Amino acid sequence: MNRENLSKISAVFFLLLGGIFFSCNQENQSNENSAKIKEFPVIKVVAKDTILHRDYVADIRAIQNVELRARVEGFLEKVYVDEGKEVKKGQLLFKTNDQEYKADLAKARANLESAKAEAKVMEFEVERLKIMVDNNVISESELNLTRAKYDAVMAKIEEAKSAEANAAVQLSYTEIRAPFDGTTDRIPLRTGSLIDPGSLLTTVSDVSSVHVYFNVSEREYLEYIKSKDETAENNVVDLVLADGSPYPFKGMIETMEGEFNANTGSIAFRAKFPNPNKILKHGSTGKIILTNRIRNAIIIPQKAVFEIQDRSFVYVVGEDNQVEMRSFVPRARFSHYYIVDSGLEAGESLVFEGIQNIKNGMTIQPKVVASEDEADPGLEQDDAVAEAVQIP
Repeated sequence: MNRENLSKISAVFFLLLGGIFFSCNQENQSNENSAKIKEFPVIKVVAKDTILHRDYVADIRAIQNVELRARVEGFLEKVYVDEGKEVKKGQLLFKTNDQEYKADLAKARANLESAKAEAKVMEFEVERLKIMVDNNVISESELNLTRAKYDAVMAKIEEAKSAEANAAVQLSYTEIRAPFDGTTDRIPLRTGSLIDPGSLLTTVSDVSSVHVYFNVSEREYLEYIKSKDETAENNVVDLVLADGSPYPFKGMIETMEGEFNANTGSIAFRAKFPNPNKILKHGSTGKIILTNRIRNAIIIPQKAVFEIQDRSFVYVVGEDNQVEMRSFVPRARFSHYYIVDSGLEAGESLVFEGIQNIKNGMTIQPKVVASEDEADPGLEQDDAVAEAVQIP
């Protein structure tokens, strides 16, 4: 084989070897590019009707709570009731010594009777003088003078009646009765104590029903007003007791204050709860659960959200599988979900997990998760969250 043939064979060999190397290099580069596109779970943003629960500190008050105080001075003569007992309207609770007030009433009645007798005498005198004037025995001026004295006596009678009524009222104040059906509180004074006008004897509370007050922010107030127009169910509230147990009866929002508190920016709501078992007492505390129905709410899981300088962001997946970092305004946050106020639309796709491994503009391989419930199996196991997220 001559030199020329050997050169041709060598050239062909190197061409084949280069082609194989180039093909392998292209295949390896293609495999590396495929390996760089990572797979991430993705969810679709959906809008659905939602029930949102918010809790507020509750201040529980009896529908009637009245301090019973002494109206007159005296010694506490008798206590007819014990602390914490049920009482009926008009029931006698306390009695102070009344001898002095009985004497004053008797004196006032005697003065009234004396004035009435004096008026009777003056009445006869007027009639007698009238006859004498008609017969021209005396002048008419003398009759007019007697009539004036009679009018003075009649005024004296009215004064005596007023004094009698006042004495009777003062006497009645020696007996302190229940103003309504209720329960007594602590009794600080005991039999024999000297009582001044205004001394506190006890407090009576009517807790057959209770008023529960709670403060709501201006934004939450507006949400309530808007949702209230859609359904009356938003007037219904629940109460959680101080030990964390739910109160068995539901309450109804009755009214709210007329203006916002300038210091707190909140407004007080008042709800009424039945209290047939008298579990709730005046001054108790608890937690009000206020339910707001939100139509077409956009809900996203907390796992898909990250925060930068108090702003909330998500990664939105475009049609070319490229991710875009986008900020949104949350309306509310509860459990492990956000309700979106603005910034996201139904139908968009979000990266659900692994957001710490993503950069803006990165291309990913999306793995679509059918729903939020599938993305987070714990949602179905947590009844409280399920109730908060979606209407049954």
